Amino acid sequence: MINWNHDIGQMNRCQVLAVGAGALGASMTAAVGLPTGALAADSMNTLTQVRNATLRVDYGAVRFLIDPLLADKGAYPGFEGSANSELRNPLVSLPMPLEEIVDVDAVIINHLHSDHWDDAAKTGLRKSMVIFAQNDEDAAQIRQQGFTDVQVLTETTEFNGIRLAKTAGQHGTDDAVAAMPGLGHVCGIAFSHPSAKTVYVAGDTIWNRHVEEVIAKHSPGIIVLNAGKAVMIGFAPIIMGEADVLAVHKAAPNATLVASHMEAINHCILSRADLRAFLEREGFASSLLIPADGESLSI
Repeated sequence: MINWNHDIGQMNRCQVLAVGAGALGASMTAAVGLPTGALAADSMNTLTQVRNATLRVDYGAVRFLIDPLLADKGAYPGFEGSANSELRNPLVSLPMPLEEIVDVDAVIINHLHSDHWDDAAKTGLRKSMVIFAQNDEDAAQIRQQGFTDVQVLTETTEFNGIRLAKTAGQHGTDDAVAAMPGLGHVCGIAFSHPSAKTVYVAGDTIWNRHVEEVIAKHSPGIIVLNAGKAVMIGFAPIIMGEADVLAVHKAAPNATLVASHMEAINHCILSRADLRAFLEREGFASSLLIPADGESLSI
């Protein structure tokens, strides 16, 4: 059976965004609605694809880090019983210095699988960091790891003026979840503020009624999908693949979709190139963005 838990006074963010665009590096400058090379940090709200499901979200002058996987390339063995398990994780290096990644106001951990919350994150983040967990069980584990300001997400959580609504998901089909209790509970997050589009980060889920209900309830303008099509041997994918992405597009045809959780962990079998080709065939390539690691998007 797979062991999901194997070793796998700040400046105001308005000031950071006003003066810090150059610090993000040339690889982080593509933006939604802007030509390639335009600085995403010209917008107050940006989404940076760090690596795997690790995202940095600058939203309403607050900076969040989501699901930090911060280890060096190849630090951990591949997931037992999964596709390409002979490969070591992460498959690729971090695209920017660690100090830039952890320079945030709060961390959101959608669940505690080691490709979303690893030992390097536990040591690389300051113990006083504000951390949001999906439930009391996850929060208790994070506190045991030495973190002192751990809060549990709800549907009405607020932080520095930003609404953080916990959303439901399912980490695989009913058969997969029943056979692999280690898949556990997962959540997503909907960011909202009166002056910005709602941003829905779906987390490690497949397309299902939970995602459909979140879209209907929150009407997100931006939807981030973990779309690497992770495979455990003998089961259907446990996160989204091409068909799931298409289903989300049909449910939210006016939203901009962003594909994350790709090409960084051994069992994610869908490449960016293959997903892009699928979008072209299905005729909705303009509705979905597939950022490279280190790339920032204006949202």
